[in-house]
Amino acid sequence: MQNFIENQRRDPEKKNVKLRLRSFDEIYHYYDLAQVAPQAERCIQCGDPFCATIGCPLGNHIPQWLAAIAAKDLEQAFLLSNESSPFPEILGRICPHNVLCECACTLNDGYGAIAIGPIEASITDLGFASGLELPFPGVIHPKKVAVIGSGPAGISSAHFLLRAGIGVDMYERADEPGGLLALGIPNFKLDKGIVRHRFEILDKAGLQLHLNCEVGRDIDFDQLLESHDAVFLGVGATGGRLPHLAHERHGNVFRAMEFLTAIQHDLEGEPLHPRFNVRDKQVVVIGGGDTAMDCLRTSVREGAESVTCLYRRDPSNMPGSHKEYHNAQEEGVTFLFHRAPTKIIVDEGDGHLTGVEVLKTQLAGLGADGRHRVANVPDSEHCIPAEVLILALGFDVEEFAFLQQVGVETDGRRRLVTETRSGRTSHPKIYAGGDCARGSHLAVTAAADGRRAALAIITQLLDDA
Repeated sequence: MQNFIENQRRDPEKKNVKLRLRSFDEIYHYYDLAQVAPQAERCIQCGDPFCATIGCPLGNHIPQWLAAIAAKDLEQAFLLSNESSPFPEILGRICPHNVLCECACTLNDGYGAIAIGPIEASITDLGFASGLELPFPGVIHPKKVAVIGSGPAGISSAHFLLRAGIGVDMYERADEPGGLLALGIPNFKLDKGIVRHRFEILDKAGLQLHLNCEVGRDIDFDQLLESHDAVFLGVGATGGRLPHLAHERHGNVFRAMEFLTAIQHDLEGEPLHPRFNVRDKQVVVIGGGDTAMDCLRTSVREGAESVTCLYRRDPSNMPGSHKEYHNAQEEGVTFLFHRAPTKIIVDEGDGHLTGVEVLKTQLAGLGADGRHRVANVPDSEHCIPAEVLILALGFDVEEFAFLQQVGVETDGRRRLVTETRSGRTSHPKIYAGGDCARGSHLAVTAAADGRRAALAIITQLLDDA
């Protein structure tokens, strides 16, 4: 360990741009055992490891699995990595590590942070490839929990409940499980075979998965409450926000998730609706998070004539992963910073979308959220040509009538109100976590919420037994 001077940080090899734009395949070649050990050896084994205590919402055992894989003990590293995380091979790929664990790494200032994310993904990839399995006891308790939603929070909750031997019925209204992981994150970041493999593991552990089953429509929520000892809600935040501009419902104006979902279905063999065909078109994406980067990079692969990102702040204030921003730049995306949309322009004659009018912006003092406020620059209006406009402005929580009927409390933004330590809602049998409780956020925080609620449910059910 502590070989950070001799060994420099080496990120996983990336496919060259021309090759990776030919398909939606993952662009990174993650480490093999010979490559991962020297990267892990760079860790200085801090007495107070900020990467885990401050940087990781899951509090992962990062120094411990770094030490294990540095010693080429793959099994120990695999078990340690999977002990606290429900899907490290996924989070190692999609987390914005530069603002989480790697940002908190002691070596980040001067030597280059440990490549925690790529090492995390590689450990579990290598473990599965070598035949290692996760220990589940099977369903050994008579108690049963209903999990509604199969996204990151739902998977996490189910994972930890099944590890305790408690049966889980999972209800998903889509025809494929995974939520955002399956339909909202493109394959070039997360191959869908990885998500499906996680559900194969949970199926083997005893998960009962109900697809194409919408609670409140296909099955009564009161029936679930009656037939289960607890319910976990991981329904996410699926309502794409709108800018409140005229023509925002135009046929060539898409919300980010409907666009990404349509393209993913097309890749799975379903016909693509003509309105989502962006080939040879001028595409403009509004937003600066990871979802915006996904839309930009997808549009390039779909053959758009030009792809432009409008963001009202500067690059250092973008909320997503810096590596995704740099990948988008490499792939030919144009970024226009300090721009705020004011008008969607539609030709009065033929009704075609022709552009978006914007104002230049500048950063002002810090707001209540700790981020710089945005001020418009007077008399700076100008037009950006666009034939397709994709809105990646964040997500709102959907309203569920069945929750109102059983008295689950929500706040002014429809988020479910939960106890901080347990995830329990105002109903004693109902728990919640992820975006439906905290608002649109990260997969790793949703995973942490799912784990927290699962542990609280386990304590409640087994204490009552």
